[in-house]
Amino acid sequence: MMKTAALSEEQAPEPQVGADFTQDENAALRKAAWRLIPLLALAYFFNYLDRTSVGFAALTMNQDLGLTAAQFGIGAGIMFAAYCLCEVPSNLAMYRFGARKWIARIMITWGLAAAATAWSVGPNSFYAFRLLLGVAEAGFFPGVIFFLTLWFPAKYRARVLAWFTVSTPLSSLIGGPVAVWLLQFDGALGLAGWQWMFIVTGLPACLLGLVVLVVLADKPAEARWLTEAQRNALQGLLEKEGAAASTRKSMKGALKDPRVYLMALISFSFTLGSYGIGIWLPQILKTHGVSLGATGWVSAIPYFFATIGLIWWAAHVDRHGRAIKHLVMACLLAALAMVFSVAFGSLVPAMVGITLALVGTISARTIFYTIPGKFLSGQAAAGGLAFINSIGALGGFAGPYLVGYLKDLTGSFAAGMIGMAVILTFAAGLSLSIRLFMKDN
Repeated sequence: MMKTAALSEEQAPEPQVGADFTQDENAALRKAAWRLIPLLALAYFFNYLDRTSVGFAALTMNQDLGLTAAQFGIGAGIMFAAYCLCEVPSNLAMYRFGARKWIARIMITWGLAAAATAWSVGPNSFYAFRLLLGVAEAGFFPGVIFFLTLWFPAKYRARVLAWFTVSTPLSSLIGGPVAVWLLQFDGALGLAGWQWMFIVTGLPACLLGLVVLVVLADKPAEARWLTEAQRNALQGLLEKEGAAASTRKSMKGALKDPRVYLMALISFSFTLGSYGIGIWLPQILKTHGVSLGATGWVSAIPYFFATIGLIWWAAHVDRHGRAIKHLVMACLLAALAMVFSVAFGSLVPAMVGITLALVGTISARTIFYTIPGKFLSGQAAAGGLAFINSIGALGGFAGPYLVGYLKDLTGSFAAGMIGMAVILTFAAGLSLSIRLFMKDN
C-alpha cells in the first residue's frame, strides 16, 4: 500500500493525501498545485527559451551581424550581468508590492525586450538589447521560488520545484526544433529568420503576464478559489511551519550568514555549466557535421533525458531527504560528463556526455533551491534568494563567454568543457562544506 502511494507521489505534480495533513490542507495543496504550477512552469518555459534561443539564432545571425565567437559570447552572457545587478532590488520590490503584480510586470517587460532583439544591427545593438532583457527579467526565478515557499510546506517543496523547473529542459526539448523551424522563415515580410525567432518566442511572455495578474494570489489567505476552511488550514500550516523553523528573517541577517555566500558560489558554478552548454550546443553540433535542419532535433535529445532525470531525482530527494548529498552528486556527475563529452572527438560520445552533464546541472538547480528555505524566511528569503541567484546568474555570463573565449583561443570546444568541469568539481566541494553549517535532513 505504501509502495503504491509513493509511486503516485512520484508521478503526480501535486502533493497527495497523507496522514501528515488534514483533509482541508490536502485539498488546498491539490488546488494550489494545479492552479499555480502549470502557469508558472509555462512562464519559466518562455523565460528560459528567451535566454537560450539566441544560441540557435547565432547559426545565421552571427554572419548577418558580423559577430565573432567572443563577441557572441559577450552578447549572449551580458544579460546576466544586468540581471545580477537588478536581482536583489527586484525581489525586494516584489516583497513590498506582492508577487502577483511584480511577476506580471517582469514577464511583460522581458517579452518586449526579447522581441526587440530582432532589431539588432551589429555587436553594440545586440549587446544593448541583451542588457535590457537582463534588466527586465531580473527577479523572476528567485521571485517564483520565494512565492512557492508561501504556498507549499517543506515536505513537498523539492517536487513542486521540479515541476516548475522542468521547464528548463522542456524549453530546449521543444524550443530547439521550433527555433530552427522559425529560422527557415528567412525573407518573410522582409525579416531574417533569426528576427522572426526572437519576435515569436518573445511576445508570448507579455500575454502570460496578463494571465498571471488574474490567476495568482500572493498567499493562501487571499485565494478566493479556496474555501474559507481550506484558506485557513493551509495558511495556518505554513505559519506554524515557519514559526517552528530556525531561520533568518531580515535582509541584514541574511547577508551576515556565511551559508548565503556558499550557496551563491555553488549557484554560480552549476549555472555556468548549464548555460555554457545550452548557449553553445547548436554550434557544438555544427562542428560534428550536424545539418541546420537536424540541429533542433538533435539538440533536444539531451533535454529529453534531463527532463526525466530531473523529475526522478527531485522525487527521490523529497522521499529520502539528504539534499546536500544529492547536490554534491549532481555537480560531480556534470563535471565528469563534460570531460567525457570531449574525450573521443566524435558525435555519439559527445551527446552522451552532454546529456549526463545537463542531467547533473539541471537537477542540481532544483535540489539546490530546497536548501535556502531551511534557514531563510520572510524578507531574508526574498532578498537572500535574490542575492544567491544574482551571483549565480553571473555564471550565465561566465559560461558562454568562457566557452567562446577558449574556442577562439584553441579552435575547439574541448577546453571550455574541461574548464567548466573543473569549476563544477569545486562546486561539489563547496556543497560538502555546507554540512559544517547545517544539518542535512
